[in-house]
Amino acid sequence: QLQQVESGGGSVQAGGSLRLSCATSGRTFGHFAMGWFRQIQGKEREFVASIPRSGGATDYADSVRGRFTISRDNAKNTVYLEMNSLQPEDAAVYYCNAVVGSPPMALFSAWGQGTQVTVSS
Repeated sequence: QLQQVESGGGSVQAGGSLRLSCATSGRTFGHFAMGWFRQIQGKEREFVASIPRSGGATDYADSVRGRFTISRDNAKNTVYLEMNSLQPEDAAVYYCNAVVGSPPMALFSAWGQGTQVTVSS
């Protein structure tokens, strides 16, 4: 089980950028592929991006491909999401979790508190 703490959210104008971080506890971070998800109020949580255990081949939702970049630092037990060219439709609470399968799905039922991203037009 991981314990995730997301941070880095905020309010930006359309076209702006943010970098999200997800710090995890435990010594098993490197055992898991990791992913970012987002949830707009009243809607289902959706997949955003994923990265394998040792980095390498990443995967993105079509809506963010080319604008978002996921990365990880296994020495710091942290996964990142660099978000560029943000649009109002990207506004959501962003969460990280370990992932499995294709398409990637959250492995653990427990979620962190998330980090809020607000984009004004």
